Amino acid sequence: MPERRLRRARVRVAAALGASALIGVTGVAAGPAGSAQAAPKAPAKAPAAAADCSAAYKIEQKLDGGTTWRMCWHYDSKAGLVLDNVSYQPKGEAAPIKVLTSAKLAQIHVPYDDGSNEYDDLTGQDFAQALQQLDPAECPGGTIKTVRVPGAWDPDHPDVKGLCATTRARGHAYRMGGAGPDGDKVYQRQGKDLLLYTVNMVGWYEYITEWRFSGDGTMTMQVGATGTLSPIDYDAGDGRGWPIGKGAKDYATSHAHNVFWRLNFGLDGSPKSKIEQYDSKTTTATGQKPKTKTTRTKVTKELAGDAAAQRWWRVVSTAGKNKDGHPRSYEIVPGHTSKFPGRSYTKHDVYFTEYNKCEQFASNNPRSCSVGKSVDKWVNGENLKHPIVWVNIGFHHIARDEDQEPMPVHWQGFQLAPRDVTAMNPLTPSALSDHNGHTEGGG
Repeated sequence: MPERRLRRARVRVAAALGASALIGVTGVAAGPAGSAQAAPKAPAKAPAAAADCSAAYKIEQKLDGGTTWRMCWHYDSKAGLVLDNVSYQPKGEAAPIKVLTSAKLAQIHVPYDDGSNEYDDLTGQDFAQALQQLDPAECPGGTIKTVRVPGAWDPDHPDVKGLCATTRARGHAYRMGGAGPDGDKVYQRQGKDLLLYTVNMVGWYEYITEWRFSGDGTMTMQVGATGTLSPIDYDAGDGRGWPIGKGAKDYATSHAHNVFWRLNFGLDGSPKSKIEQYDSKTTTATGQKPKTKTTRTKVTKELAGDAAAQRWWRVVSTAGKNKDGHPRSYEIVPGHTSKFPGRSYTKHDVYFTEYNKCEQFASNNPRSCSVGKSVDKWVNGENLKHPIVWVNIGFHHIARDEDQEPMPVHWQGFQLAPRDVTAMNPLTPSALSDHNGHTEGGG
């Protein structure tokens, strides 16, 4: 990292920490958002995280429609926010359904197009230490929790009001018209998500890391990059930048943001999930309509997977089924990505590896594992008994005039969509609760 890039990050974070010392470290809470329950208030000073998830590190939110999400959190010295023991309890389920044992960012890899710089922001650029203090206006209807930052740059002020827990509208959860005896009934629901987020600064960038949990069981993980363009990364127009400002004199250097997530599933309380890949193939014959056939491939050994048209993966429970007798699972739904071919670990979209405590970050892994320091090296033929899922979403940032200033947020991420977790849509209105399976003719 150039000295000025590092210095600016350190100065700004130190200023934020100093401000928190002047203001105090009590959590800031606003009123509840809509009819959803507000997140619990943060204590005046967050204690050390307890193994049993003390109240300061517990999040529980009941959303409109009756769904309750529960989880614990802690703050890691490299990854930043980590979510633990995530469970989902829809209306009508007697007990919470365990989904994830842990979930976290696993790297933000930033290579520059001209080859001048390349960064591993989580494990090489003090991402976690640069947690930003949030303003109450940034967390409407929620609570800003106090985070104790490990290895804080200012050891006298390690506590930062930096984790927002709130709810946010997401538009239609569903809509179905033409119902009722006269065909004039419309069923619709406006959904809300539980939203958790932090902001971490690296150099001139500020990363907004969001975790969204919806009433229908969907989870959305995304990172938004904002801040400003680096004033020292201009390449004088060698074909690897874009003109910013008057005329065609100043060319901001293009670069990539390759974001990795690490997911440790614990569906129905068991780590022994199965991985399945599905591929659909469409064929056409003269004079006939196209036909599509979908085939399943069981992924029994470690895999470096590549996205393709009509391909998807799911993580399947071996310990629980829904009320229809179908194994519960979550489908991995990647967002738009620009795959970076310059490094072996960024050449693939998803990795499935056998659990190894040493393997924590997708590149520049700090721990000395037996095979390499990046996720691609850990795909070496082991049988999958306790699979770890790694998702890679890339963004190629070619600057534009609108990036000054501040830079509009550009998002990259993916979803985990429930597939047979419940027997029906968990938000189904009671009038339609018997519409399970083939209902033609009023069945």
